[in-house]
Amino acid sequence: MKFLLLTVMLTVCAASPQDLSGKMFTFPQQSNTARVQLNTTREKFYAATVCLRFITDLRRDHILFSLATPSADNSFMIFRYAARDAINVFILDISAAFTGQDYMLNMWHSMCSTWDSRSGLAQLWFDGQPWTRKYVSPGSHISGHAIIFLGQEQNSHGGGFEINKSFVGMISDVHMWDYTLSPCEIREYMDELNFTPGNILNWSALEFQITDRVLIEDKPKAMYC
Repeated sequence: MKFLLLTVMLTVCAASPQDLSGKMFTFPQQSNTARVQLNTTREKFYAATVCLRFITDLRRDHILFSLATPSADNSFMIFRYAARDAINVFILDISAAFTGQDYMLNMWHSMCSTWDSRSGLAQLWFDGQPWTRKYVSPGSHISGHAIIFLGQEQNSHGGGFEINKSFVGMISDVHMWDYTLSPCEIREYMDELNFTPGNILNWSALEFQITDRVLIEDKPKAMYC
């Protein structure tokens, strides 16, 4: 009975919001299991912005952010295609490719991606620079139970992980909003100035669960150039 009570308490603590300011998730090895699930109760999006910072030395394809719903495995996904030198943003399984970033290995990068269903426009910001807007899934909306992972790409709702698409490196400062941030707001995030935290995912009050070998560590003071 005492063991059962302790297990329940640990589960509740793991699911309660935590302030990860000054912290990062470290994914030290490739796998088809290691991941962080980010919790949200929101089940409908007509627009979205996702921002995060990361560092990796991967020369192969890899996932950066994966949100799946029952109707679309890639409801909102950010994926790096190494051979194409592109970051693709997927909305409802349709993608737009953004090419030409200075994707330096072993350096911290800041990235934001926006999408609005009314205009159908998606955009990528990388290290403070906006890329050309692309037309993706206009007039649609993301709906259904959202499962969000860092570290693994979902080829099915909540599963279907592949080791050769996993992320290896560090990720920090993850935020998500249910609207598109303005260019000024994105620059404030990029420059680590005061900005309105995400109303869907907030790094300073994050609900998450870790599976397998993912560490929470202090992040370096100099995050990126």
